[in-house]
Amino acid sequence: MNSLRWGILSVSNHYKLRVHQQVAGSELTKVVAIASRDAEKAAQAAREFGFEKSFGSYEALLADPGIDAVYIPLPNHLHAEWIKKAADAGKHVLCEKPFAMDAAQAVDAARYAEAKGVKVMEAFMYRFHPQWVHAKEIVRSGEIGKVLFVQTQFAFNNRDPRNIRNILETGGGAIYDIGCYACSSARFIIGKEPERVISLTERDANFGTDILSSAMLDFGDARALFTVGTQSFPTQRVDVIGSAGSISITLPFNMYNDVPAEMHIVTSIGPRTLSLGPAGQYRLMFDAFSKSVLEAGEVPTPTSDAIGNMRAIDALFRSEKSGFWEKV
Repeated sequence: MNSLRWGILSVSNHYKLRVHQQVAGSELTKVVAIASRDAEKAAQAAREFGFEKSFGSYEALLADPGIDAVYIPLPNHLHAEWIKKAADAGKHVLCEKPFAMDAAQAVDAARYAEAKGVKVMEAFMYRFHPQWVHAKEIVRSGEIGKVLFVQTQFAFNNRDPRNIRNILETGGGAIYDIGCYACSSARFIIGKEPERVISLTERDANFGTDILSSAMLDFGDARALFTVGTQSFPTQRVDVIGSAGSISITLPFNMYNDVPAEMHIVTSIGPRTLSLGPAGQYRLMFDAFSKSVLEAGEVPTPTSDAIGNMRAIDALFRSEKSGFWEKV
């Protein structure tokens, strides 16, 4: 087999707007089917995307022996459930972030899937973009010295009460939706898990979701600070400050696939700006996962990383309630 055959669980705007254009035409990743609880909606999407098959239920797609792997862009509260159902069907799984609603769910889903012999990975696509690969290389090389702190801002403005990002029961809110990126990227760059965290959160009076959340993650010899918001002017940026220099990533997460990414580096020699790409980070992620299955290798990002991120998020929510530092 030279390519992996994929199915998409749900007709999601996220897949339509950000993913499909990038994975279409890949030699490794062949998306052949899509499912919805509405059969006509699935059929229409299949026609639009040029897929061979459509299904009127997720279960029907999972039952198809012609599908090797599934991508899960379902609402957050359904992730763990459908990871396990996909594993029951023998399908490999790429699941959107956050991996689950809490660390206990993440551990359960990951162990269940691994016991079924399928590969599972959380879909943090940013890590596959050349700008993040290069940032990690710079940190490893020691060019900016020892990393002392990582500072992240990430926000958008969405006040639609029908949007899943604003529905508490489906895992809406700033920390679940975009704070997960701030936690993940800090852990990726610093290279270990935080020991404790503290957070300050404001919630919408009607939605109940967190709409402005700030946090500090204590890694012992380094810190990560972030603010994320769902009712703010759209912004995103990551700054990595070391003892001998800094890295600034100006569009760290929702990077366009048709223009180069800009990264600013400052050291004692002086500043420089790098252009990295263009690159389709979703395609790079899907292809890396497909390759790991086809070659019977390890997935690029193990489930232990997804569990570590959920543990940090759990601690942030505990800190919101306690008002104090919470151990991770």
